[in-house]
Amino acid sequence: MHYLITGGAGFIGSHLSDKLLGEGHKVTVLDDLSTGKIENVKHLEGNAAFQLVVGTILDESLVDKLAERCDAIFHLAAAVGVELIVNHPLESLTTNIKGSEIVLEMAYRYHKKVLITSTSEIYGKNTQGPLKEDQDRILGSPLKSRWSYSTAKAVDEMLAYVYWKEKNVPATIVRLFNTVGPRQSGAYGMVLPRFVKQALENKDITVYGSGKQSRCFLHVKDVVSTLPKVIENQKAYGQVFNIGSQEEITIEGLAQKVIGITGSRSKIVRIPYEKAYEEGFEDMERRVPDTTKIRDLIGFKPTVDLKTIIEDVVRYTKGNS
Repeated sequence: MHYLITGGAGFIGSHLSDKLLGEGHKVTVLDDLSTGKIENVKHLEGNAAFQLVVGTILDESLVDKLAERCDAIFHLAAAVGVELIVNHPLESLTTNIKGSEIVLEMAYRYHKKVLITSTSEIYGKNTQGPLKEDQDRILGSPLKSRWSYSTAKAVDEMLAYVYWKEKNVPATIVRLFNTVGPRQSGAYGMVLPRFVKQALENKDITVYGSGKQSRCFLHVKDVVSTLPKVIENQKAYGQVFNIGSQEEITIEGLAQKVIGITGSRSKIVRIPYEKAYEEGFEDMERRVPDTTKIRDLIGFKPTVDLKTIIEDVVRYTKGNS
């Protein structure tokens, strides 16, 4: 198989490239390197089955050419990270909506399978849990940039669904819940790599808000093992699936765990949201996925616990500092 991965030089995309190439597939990566990094795929240089194309998903003619040549598309390219979204909401909306529309149109033009990566941000302030794929979205004002990413990804999901329903595009949607692991950058608000870096430098670990908000973290290894199984499963077309762990922890608890594992002298310092981001910033208090649907489809089950995840990120950070 020949796979096109948009955003393939990013954190998840680069690991997916490794996975697919390791299984004997051919991979073409399209990335504008705005958040992705050459370093993430540098080790793949010289592999005849790998190609990196530096460009944007907003370049319709380029996406057309690459889509025609591949067998299936993993669409991972997106503006991500809370800080990037809050500081550049227009980029988030444009890249995520227009880019996805172009990718889906090319999948339709050449009848290619396509997997759209969405997000747990879809659920907004819905604190019920575990969250099922058909539960309601609860969002704040559309004038709060905090919700631009959630809104854009919701439009992506709608587009993928109607392309499947009206144009028979074999499209599938996955909602990722806090994927973490080596190569993830803390530069755009990603919490675990930021905590680990602060801990290793014995600096204050900055927890935004009360620290009581909870999340579930899934190792990128478990994500990239799952995505190829989903895109190749015909029962997944026109469907949406949560992918995440159910090992829930508060952000304050995560900070404490990082300090314990690293043996750091860091102290935990809480910073109000309005100082970390913007006045009136709103956050999700709890995000726990119901993964029954993906488990029933392919037997999904996380294989890496949180302690091991943190240790893995610590090793990577030490080796790349």
